[in-house]
Amino acid sequence: MIYKRLLPPFGVVLLILSLSALVADQSRNELPALLSIETIKRENYLPDFSFAGYGNGLAAMPDASGTVIEVDDFGASANDQVDDTQAVLAAIAHANGVDGPVIVRFSTGRYIVSGVMKIERSDFVLQGAGSGAGGTVLYFPRPLKQVDRSASLDELRKYLVELDKREFDPDRNLNDYFSEYSWSGGFIWIQKPGMRAAPYLVEYDPEIEKLADIEAGARGARTITLASVADIDPGDIIQLQWINRAGPDAGIIKSLYGAEYRSAGSHHWSFPERPLVRQTSRVLRVDGRNVQLADPLLHDANDAIPAQVAAWDGLRRVGIEDIRLEFPDSPFFGHHLERGYNGIYFTSSFDSWVRNIRITNADSGILSYNSASLTYKDVITDGARRAHYAVHMGNVHNVLAENITIMNPVLHSLSFNTQSTKCVFKNAEVFVSPALDQHAGANHQNLFDNVTLHMRAVRSDDGPVVAVFDGSGAGYWQPGHGGFNTTWNLRVLITGGAYANEAVTVQGLDEGPMARIVGLHGNREFKLDYRPAPYVERLNQPLESVPSLYEYQRRERLVVNPHIY
Repeated sequence: MIYKRLLPPFGVVLLILSLSALVADQSRNELPALLSIETIKRENYLPDFSFAGYGNGLAAMPDASGTVIEVDDFGASANDQVDDTQAVLAAIAHANGVDGPVIVRFSTGRYIVSGVMKIERSDFVLQGAGSGAGGTVLYFPRPLKQVDRSASLDELRKYLVELDKREFDPDRNLNDYFSEYSWSGGFIWIQKPGMRAAPYLVEYDPEIEKLADIEAGARGARTITLASVADIDPGDIIQLQWINRAGPDAGIIKSLYGAEYRSAGSHHWSFPERPLVRQTSRVLRVDGRNVQLADPLLHDANDAIPAQVAAWDGLRRVGIEDIRLEFPDSPFFGHHLERGYNGIYFTSSFDSWVRNIRITNADSGILSYNSASLTYKDVITDGARRAHYAVHMGNVHNVLAENITIMNPVLHSLSFNTQSTKCVFKNAEVFVSPALDQHAGANHQNLFDNVTLHMRAVRSDDGPVVAVFDGSGAGYWQPGHGGFNTTWNLRVLITGGAYANEAVTVQGLDEGPMARIVGLHGNREFKLDYRPAPYVERLNQPLESVPSLYEYQRRERLVVNPHIY
């Protein structure tokens, strides 16, 4: 199913300017200036984030349908303390050979699994009977370090050794290579065979299947003009690629970082045949050399900022739903030394989803790469073990994580990682050691939307502070993020460390340029120390009229054209 026309040309600008009946009652709290006519200028550009998620934000996630395959019919049995791995893998293998959509279904109770469940086809749903009491529990007693026998991460393993990527801490007698499972792999592993999760070593780079160069296209618009007619049809999934062959002064770097472009690390120009920015998008209409896309362009495409269209291949309509994933409360060996208690690993996927999932004691709950238009909804992570990532988005476009609750200690709670674009965390709440992680690597145009953080302040020479924006990433990928990363209606609840009458400083000391922070508020008065300086509005004011920017922009799209298909 493909979209009909949703917006007129330059629809993003029209959306932002249109206030419509949706905001008729603003007596208590007027619209933020960033949404108003007076401030819509190039330097205050605000992306339309509402295209994130399954079906570009307008299509509902489908109900699972198709041939139902019960794992119990292959010999699995819940609650008997017997390992069910072989039966589960047999059911998945059988499902891979069934024509049409399939559902691999678990009954109620606790199953023991000590192998990787590889999903390698489209139209596949892995389904349990619920993630709460009386539902389905998949218990994974051993880490990926012990059970992953595939060659899928061999390139990463070689990369870690060749580049001598080590965790070195003499005070703890640590000097060891990073684990390949620190940011990759999962016991539920979605990946099309032969597809690469992420590029590491140049020698493994495949030849890009270029379809055409882009002659013209404007940031925020949804139509591109190709330099030549290409073999592209409505409904195709293609990838727009901005490749930097011009070095540190390239137009794409200037578009990414604006006046701060000289702060970009060397990886922005060290790989002249790799895309620096990728946008995986659905084609709506083709008229000669003019191609209409389902979502707006991230950047201009022209002689100064060259871009191309390439083929993209992957899985579609893969769902993981109504399951609890549980790992043992085993020792934590340290950052980058994780053994691989990882839950869900999404790669090479489009229009797919995770919903109603609880993940306990994971090293990483959900990891995502080389994918687009995913929705993660109603996800809880908990447990006593320290984790690396709760929900991670890297090398992905238009991923929506909605209703996320994090109750375990996590180094990077909500993470926009390397080369993530137009991704959204919406209605998330973090209860333990929260951090909004913008992880360098040209991640840009991402949104933290209506997020709540429970934090303890620490004392400094300037009074109590909280490190809310606490990104990281290697120096060669700095700065922390590119343009137009936005934080909207962020609520910070101080649980200790500051008196009620003290102002608390919210820190983001090593972030990126052209950020937008609107509606930072909570149970204290806040000051903001974010570097480089962002656009700031409504500090210490909750956004009652527009609590969710994603939902506001999504409703505006529906007002412009309610006929979405």
